[in-house]
Amino acid sequence: MMKEPTYIKRISDIELQRKLNASGAVLIRGMKACGKTQSAKQFASSIIAFDQDEQVPILMDTAPQRLLVGPTPRLIDEWQEHPKIWNYVRHEVDARNEAGQFILTGSSNPEESIKMHSGAGRFTILDMRTMSWQEMGYSTGKVSIGQLLEGKQPDVHDGSGDLEVIIERIIKGGFPALIHKEMELAIEINRAYVDLLAEVDIRRVSDVKRNPEKVRSLLRALARNTATTVDITVLEKDVKQKEFADISRPTIYDYLEALERLMIIEEQPVWNTHIRSSASLRKSSKRHFSDVSLAVAVLGASKETLLNDLKYTGFLFESLAVHDLRVYAQANDAKVYHYYDSSGLEVDVIVQKYTGECCAFEVKLGVGQIEEAARNLLKFASVLEDSSRSKLMSLNIITGTGFSHTRKDGVNVISLASLGY
Repeated sequence: MMKEPTYIKRISDIELQRKLNASGAVLIRGMKACGKTQSAKQFASSIIAFDQDEQVPILMDTAPQRLLVGPTPRLIDEWQEHPKIWNYVRHEVDARNEAGQFILTGSSNPEESIKMHSGAGRFTILDMRTMSWQEMGYSTGKVSIGQLLEGKQPDVHDGSGDLEVIIERIIKGGFPALIHKEMELAIEINRAYVDLLAEVDIRRVSDVKRNPEKVRSLLRALARNTATTVDITVLEKDVKQKEFADISRPTIYDYLEALERLMIIEEQPVWNTHIRSSASLRKSSKRHFSDVSLAVAVLGASKETLLNDLKYTGFLFESLAVHDLRVYAQANDAKVYHYYDSSGLEVDVIVQKYTGECCAFEVKLGVGQIEEAARNLLKFASVLEDSSRSKLMSLNIITGTGFSHTRKDGVNVISLASLGY
């Protein structure tokens, strides 16, 4: 019998326990293979796999309530295979009137046409991502997002990274199953992930036949434009010029919707605030792959490719940093945005709590652009209205190869290898 791998604790485990204590059911959302099931198993007392158990379709037609019988919390894995179970869980939670009854996990969201009544008051939602550097042991976590959001200055001087090591980690990504794999094997597995996505998964989410080559062409366009504010017209032009001249805009919209339902891509919305200048705020979101390694796999890039194109690697590093900031921010009841106004002023990342406190981050792969990044952050702070400035707790530059320290102007330089929740 194959031995179960040792479970590596996830930052989201703390949030999962809190949500189980607060609600009757918790829905864990996340892309395939990000670790949802393994995390849920640490808390579940009984399990039923909707994508594997042959009795599930029969019971859904005859006695769906029996699927909910078992010690609690009961894990319903890949629940979206039979989305009608949602309403049965909702009613059962009402009937039992107890917290921590069910955990639902799923690697895609059901179609909007599937009628699901609101789970308000019964369900809480936990978004789960692939592993962050802190979870994988690549970061010391000495610089805490929680402390930055409280306005505390970090007191740490460590964390410089080697460029080649950073690139290897970008290529491998944060899928739990790959943490101990060699880079070359991880490349093969990530490319197979993309193949299955294009040929099987994207059709499975809505039972609509899609052209795998057109899916791949769109994925490559997304990868070429990762961490940028490209709209649908730019993606359409990119695909038509480099891949498929006959692809239509409605097809691109359809494929993007499917990729979002599979949680393969994730938008980074623009930050909405009040500014002093006459410039207006842009509304375009940035798009990222939910794990940066998929952008590399889609393009068939290698370590040598990325070493020879450090400008593009810088965008990949930004995407990696955004991913980790999302993990750390969520643990602190915060969300991740970016700033972009009509004067051309941009800030890579804004992390903001629901209570309004926020931190601004520029992301730079190396130390050569730190001076420019610091000037940009200070300019950003100067254009904010007083109400927003009072909530701005810190200005920060995340680097790959630099050491963590605080500059004389108060801007924190933070190595990704020092950052944590």
